[in-house]
Amino acid sequence: MSSAPRWQVVGHIDQIPLRGARVVQTPLGNIALFRAAVDRVYALEDRCPHRGGPLSEGLVHNGRVTCPLHQYVIELDTGEAVYPDEGCVTTYPVRLEEGRIEIDLTGSRQTEPSPSGCAV
Repeated sequence: MSSAPRWQVVGHIDQIPLRGARVVQTPLGNIALFRAAVDRVYALEDRCPHRGGPLSEGLVHNGRVTCPLHQYVIELDTGEAVYPDEGCVTTYPVRLEEGRIEIDLTGSRQTEPSPSGCAV
């Protein structure tokens, strides 16, 4: 049984450049916020599944982020690495309320195993 969402304000959309990122510190560790479009923000664990590189320092493109260390490509929506890369990172639900970015730390959007072994 999952907990009810617990939304936490972590910033304002204007604090993240378009196709940019920002890191927020939470009790669960560092979470990277990615602004992939004017009104679309994603929240992922700030750790590449390959070697733990900071995804927040990567290049945001086409709904994905490329890790700055070894060019692993991660889907922002699911946290899964794009083939031929492997692995996944935890994603968190995000909502925008009058420009405020809120994330739910009670759980990930990932709930069922995918063919890659990641939960989606």
